[in-house]
Amino acid sequence: MDLNAVRLLVRVAETRSFTRAAGDLGLTQSGLSRAISRLESELGVRLLQRNTRSVSLTPDGQMLYERSAPLLAELAEAEKLMLDRRSNPSGLLKISTPSLFGRKVVMPVIGELTLCYPELRIEAVMTDRLVDIVDEGFDALLRTGEIQDQRLIARALPPLRWVTVAAPAYLARFGTPHCIDDLKHHNCLTVRNLRSGRLVDWQFMIDGRVQDVSVEGRLIFDIGDALVDGAVGGFGVAQVMDFAVRDDLAAGRLVPVLEDVAGRSRAISLVYPPSRQYSPKLMAFAEALANARW
Repeated sequence: MDLNAVRLLVRVAETRSFTRAAGDLGLTQSGLSRAISRLESELGVRLLQRNTRSVSLTPDGQMLYERSAPLLAELAEAEKLMLDRRSNPSGLLKISTPSLFGRKVVMPVIGELTLCYPELRIEAVMTDRLVDIVDEGFDALLRTGEIQDQRLIARALPPLRWVTVAAPAYLARFGTPHCIDDLKHHNCLTVRNLRSGRLVDWQFMIDGRVQDVSVEGRLIFDIGDALVDGAVGGFGVAQVMDFAVRDDLAAGRLVPVLEDVAGRSRAISLVYPPSRQYSPKLMAFAEALANARW
């Protein structure tokens, strides 16, 4: 069946006029009439009832119209989405990201995007609180852990990994921990979970399983950024995400400890509503983030 001829039939049915349909489609009336006649011959049924004043669908034409019109509308929408996807990202993209990940990973990504796409603006909210993607008008969130809301699309990214570190000056003064039990004798820098109010345990992979370890120290922070600064300052031992201290490790400002015991890892995802999945600006951000190194 000629899909283009079906599209012509649908337009005639909607306008109830060969003259108007031909004008809308950029065809001559005779060309439109011939296309419909060929479709009728192909199907072996009469689709239109014609007279000098109007045109109407026959029962067979009505059935074809009712089945075809929604499908053609879906195809038109799909075509529009594909064209939109190819278009240059523009307008405002509003995202939320955990503060440390945002500062170390997301910042370079969005900076490059704004250089590549002059008509794109990005509002990045870097916070460790749990934001509401709908109520607060975000296009997308970066969220760690399992995504419970089934109404959202979650695009998995490479997992976050933790490493235990300290400054050379701290280790020279207080010694180097060689096993987990040695942490009892060290000032461990800790962070308080904003939602639960509890101190966050350190985690290690032992015999293939995650083991929680409660540590103690005299410095407690509310954000991961402060853990990095405290460790670099020589104030104690910290367990932090490896991307956050890669430069400090390379420069010798920090050194890894407890290397025989792997730190924890955690999933991180780019989360967005289905209505945003074909947005050119969001897709550009998602692709750039997927290619980022951390």
